[in-house]
Amino acid sequence: MKSQNTILLSLGTNMGHKLENLETCIMAIHNTIATVVEVSKVYETPAWGFEGDVFYNCAITIHSHKSAQKILGKIIQLEKKLGRTRTNTEQYESRSIDIDIISFNDEIIETENLKIPHIHLQNRKFVLFPMRDIAPKWKHPKLNKTISELLNSYEDTSTIKEIGTLQNPTLYLGLKQLNYIAIEGNIGAGKTTLATKIAEDCNAKLILERFADNPFLPKFYKDQNRYAFPLEMSFLADRYQQLSDDLAQFDLFKDFIVADYHIFKSQIFAKVTLQEDEFRLYKTMFDIMYKEMPKPDLYVYLYQNTDRLLANIKKRGRSYEQDIPTNYLEKINQGYLDYIKSQTDINALIIDISDIDFVKNQEDYIFILNEIKKKIDPD
Repeated sequence: MKSQNTILLSLGTNMGHKLENLETCIMAIHNTIATVVEVSKVYETPAWGFEGDVFYNCAITIHSHKSAQKILGKIIQLEKKLGRTRTNTEQYESRSIDIDIISFNDEIIETENLKIPHIHLQNRKFVLFPMRDIAPKWKHPKLNKTISELLNSYEDTSTIKEIGTLQNPTLYLGLKQLNYIAIEGNIGAGKTTLATKIAEDCNAKLILERFADNPFLPKFYKDQNRYAFPLEMSFLADRYQQLSDDLAQFDLFKDFIVADYHIFKSQIFAKVTLQEDEFRLYKTMFDIMYKEMPKPDLYVYLYQNTDRLLANIKKRGRSYEQDIPTNYLEKINQGYLDYIKSQTDINALIIDISDIDFVKNQEDYIFILNEIKKKIDPD
């Protein structure tokens, strides 16, 4: 799946309880628009272009699959909800909250209502100082200058003072206390998408199953009896090799590991697809390998009803998956549930996502993250 967009926002306020305004805005963005992954320090600056109380400013980095125009629409709605009244005049004025899109990936966007990068960012301390905190390597795609270079050439002579810090919402999750999270689910459940989002949002090393390289998979869906055993054996060998290598290679720049599978899925699928005598032989090999594998600190199973699974499979368009029978998906789901019930040494969490869409709806994604947080820290 395509990586999320990386978007920088500038936040400002000069009315009421300013720190509280910024905190409320950040949490509202995180819970309803896009995932907040970086938060700068808070800076105090004088009002720009008019007489008014000093401003508190900060910048945040957000991740989202939404387009720039959709983000803009959501931001305008949020500003209104938080008490800002927009006027038709172009004059500067006091505001309870001001949210500007500063950059959107490395793109240059010029429409009637949206200019990215923001046309004035290179001349304003209250934008550049917070940006330096969260995106020190960012380069202006038009001016071809880094943040450091822009800070050495700006014309803004106003004073700026560091006020303090605000909490990054993703730090509340507690995921950094874990070493290894496995996201599991049936075919088409969304496990790869969720694992990828969590890795991008929470600075985790991502391990994705290499199913696309398995030459037996398309053949299996056409003739299950003939290709079931070589398929399951090849999957087992590949999963064992990949997890052994990736889990052993610790990345100093990542906080934990998240994978879109756990090796026990091999036995779940094999039990459904193999004949009894084949499964006995298979399980002998599996048990040897399973003893060697590290167990995840948290095992998340995404439950999807069969109708949603079939819809997702059709939508992603892999030709060899289009004829998967309903009863096969139901057997796989039951195999997962039986496995979870039988394991006393695995910290497992089942999340029913049949009626939610965590890609389109930020609220649904936050629901999943909160379920994980409650499992990690019940108190």
